[in-house]
Amino acid sequence: MGRIVETVVPARLGTGFRWLLASSWTSNLGDGIALAAGPLLVASLTRDPFLVSLAAGVQWLPPLLFGLVAGAVTDRVDRRLLVVLVDLLRAGVLAVLTLAVATDLVTIGALLGALFVLGTAEVFADNASQTLLPTLVHRDDLAVGNARMTTGFVTVNQLAGPPLGAALFTVGAAWAFGAVAVLVALGAVLVSRIVLPPAEPVQRRPVHHEIAEGFRWVVHHAAVRTLVLTIFVFNVTFGAAWSVLVLYATQRLGLGEVGFGLVTTAQAVGGIAGIAAYGWITRRVSLGNLMRVGLVVETLTHLALALTTSPWVAMPVFVVFGAHAFVWGTTSVTVRQRAVPRHLQGRVGSVNLVGTFGGLVIGSGVGGVVAQQTSVTGPFWFAFAGSAVFVVLIWGQLRHVAHADAD
Repeated sequence: MGRIVETVVPARLGTGFRWLLASSWTSNLGDGIALAAGPLLVASLTRDPFLVSLAAGVQWLPPLLFGLVAGAVTDRVDRRLLVVLVDLLRAGVLAVLTLAVATDLVTIGALLGALFVLGTAEVFADNASQTLLPTLVHRDDLAVGNARMTTGFVTVNQLAGPPLGAALFTVGAAWAFGAVAVLVALGAVLVSRIVLPPAEPVQRRPVHHEIAEGFRWVVHHAAVRTLVLTIFVFNVTFGAAWSVLVLYATQRLGLGEVGFGLVTTAQAVGGIAGIAAYGWITRRVSLGNLMRVGLVVETLTHLALALTTSPWVAMPVFVVFGAHAFVWGTTSVTVRQRAVPRHLQGRVGSVNLVGTFGGLVIGSGVGGVVAQQTSVTGPFWFAFAGSAVFVVLIWGQLRHVAHADAD
């Protein structure tokens, strides 16, 4: 057992990293349950494609509205304490939502409001959480640390969580949301055990000056600028398609509630394959070429899903997409963490967060309108066309990513 623990969480990464990893995996299980239970609850309250996509949009909107502020706050306060307090707030909101679901008092309007509050809280929690890892482990171990963090995301958030969430939802929706509340609260307790090294004193200036400093840093750093731009555009296309995924899976593929949960499980299986092959891949493929391959894979994913009506075809596509998502996500986070100075981690991370969710918000709106005017496959055709054009335009700029990793 000790040998297994040492392999998964090497002692050199420290006790603080183990508490962070335990918290991350616990919270990710809760988020994975919500990943299936949330859209299923929305779909049980309305079948309107626009309202379904709006439910995704209200969760993706807060990072666009509050992301930059969250970055400045993260760089000003105790980051560990910020994560703890915000996660406890999330657990409280989830407890109220659980009670509303259990008593049949939940409405689509109340649900959208709760999703917005939860999304806002996650902006601050996620931004602060991402700055903890480079504080706890050495720069040379960031790739290992990120891989372990992402492994938890893939296995419990995507593999175990969604089918469990779908199963709990079939028993009773309140069971699913109650479980999420408990797991998020437990994650807050675990992260509270972390002891951070003393922060370097920095001069405090008005918040808007600090936000501007983070934004300027991104603009002038070629690799991070390329990553943020790519993430923004590809999340517009991804957000358009995935905002109606629950309708696509149930109507186009003919899957039931548990079957919808297995869509995310298929992506997790691909993620596990990506985990197993990640070290081998990065030793043989430059980061620039790795990014190029990933963008091509994502573009072809949208095309394949737009064309098929068979779950037997769609599921392998989701598996391949999951492998791509793991490789892309781990690589981009590692490049950013290695490149960004510690005192700017929160603000630069918030610029990336705004790019990520700004793309998702725009994409979800486009996806809802396109699905209303055409069909549930319309957003996937939009995603394919938009991604293909951007790949051609950004192809040469991805060389900056490889240079950054050598800095």
